[in-house]
Amino acid sequence: MTNNVKLIEVGPRDGLQNESSILPLEVKVKFIELLVDAGFRTIEPTSFVRAEKIPQMADSHALFQSILRHEEAIFPALVPNKKGFDNSLKAGAKWIAIFTATSNTFNKKNTNASIEESLKRFEEFVPDAISEGQTVRGYVSTVFGCPYEGESSTDELLRVCEKLFKLGVNEISLGDTVGVGHPYQVKEIISAVKKNFGLDKIAMHFHDTEGMALANIYTSYEEGVRAFDSSAAGLGGCPYAHGASGNVASDDVVNMFHKMGIDTGIDAEKLHIASKYILESIGKSSNSKYFNAKEGRK
Repeated sequence: MTNNVKLIEVGPRDGLQNESSILPLEVKVKFIELLVDAGFRTIEPTSFVRAEKIPQMADSHALFQSILRHEEAIFPALVPNKKGFDNSLKAGAKWIAIFTATSNTFNKKNTNASIEESLKRFEEFVPDAISEGQTVRGYVSTVFGCPYEGESSTDELLRVCEKLFKLGVNEISLGDTVGVGHPYQVKEIISAVKKNFGLDKIAMHFHDTEGMALANIYTSYEEGVRAFDSSAAGLGGCPYAHGASGNVASDDVVNMFHKMGIDTGIDAEKLHIASKYILESIGKSSNSKYFNAKEGRK
């Protein structure tokens, strides 16, 4: 496998949807444009969900109309059901993302559906999405542990992945939703996954709750994974996993890989500009070690 890695930037959606403030459309658009300028070629910009459920994403249609001119980038939009899929089509989305979990309790709190019910929902629109020319990405949450059920089942993970691949998803992101995974566990899970599926269709999604995210990414890389979700400045969290801090910071991931001599395609200086812009826009500081070190050296 190539040494180069692909980073999927999830800050505009997974990061901003967990912020209490609702940013103006023009701020979100500029944030995404700064990320494109930094070199990201896959950016998750928004989700097509009910505005009353996640008001931070209420402007998804207008957002897509503003960013589709960036043909060099892929913009997968999160959709929970057929209604979300229909709205994504109207907005011109060429990529969508669907999501389920390995924990029924978590999935019910997150989507008001069991794992099986969520898979049945996907059957209602994923074939249509593919026939309409959309590419479909999948997320599986609670892969490394659940805040309600504790330890997760690797067998259930493999079953869910098989169902998603049979539906036609092109890539599955395995999520450490609570941020409790550790390198030995990562190695065990990826070893099981790669016995059943090609790692070219697997990405990893780590939260940095216990400071393990970079170690887990490095272990995943050593095991053969080459795609990783990350969030500028470490924005994000999970409203259904109390205590889970933000996603691993894109800034830290880029710094680690670049120091290892591994190409990410990202300009670290321009990423810093994007991270600083969004932090100033929401009035927050960052948990990113690299971002804060760079600010401290100024």
